[in-house]
Amino acid sequence: MEAALLGLCNWSTLGVCAALKLPQISAVLAARSARGLSLPSLLLELAGFLVFLRYQCYYGYPPLTYLEYPILIAQDVILLLCIFHFNGNVKQATPHIAALVSSWFVLSLQKWIIDLTMNLCTFISAASKLAQLQCLWKTRDSGTVSALTWSLSSYTCAILLRFVIMLALNIWVTVTVLRYQKTTIKAE
Repeated sequence: MEAALLGLCNWSTLGVCAALKLPQISAVLAARSARGLSLPSLLLELAGFLVFLRYQCYYGYPPLTYLEYPILIAQDVILLLCIFHFNGNVKQATPHIAALVSSWFVLSLQKWIIDLTMNLCTFISAASKLAQLQCLWKTRDSGTVSALTWSLSSYTCAILLRFVIMLALNIWVTVTVLRYQKTTIKAE
């Protein structure tokens, strides 16, 4: 039963990721505007996805463990091009895309580079969300930001919530054990 539930969670997450940015892309195309979307947020998100994908490939993980990342990257690149198109500066997309492509190769130049960037991935991802929040708070206008896309993204993260809860409880047990651990005095 557990294996079936885990399989369902894995495949549903993959399915959600396959369509994650489609509501956002549709909203931008329908409105013919990228109002409310944060370019720094999208670039940070793309960087985080790219680092994670490169790390998985570098260390030879099975493709099923990272299959959603090429899909997410492709959707984010489409969204990035939409943002530049509707902001009237498509030529400015070129240096950003060139930086992303070249970073694919730079990440694997040295083992320490890929390891360090992977360790920073959580911070990169968090910075991405904070950049989007900052944009929304500053403009006080959600513009064409898709609530459905953010809800789907929340779903994919909710599955990981179990691990965060288990981590907190394991730390709590460890601290409690250390707190109540009796010190043994050697008899001399």
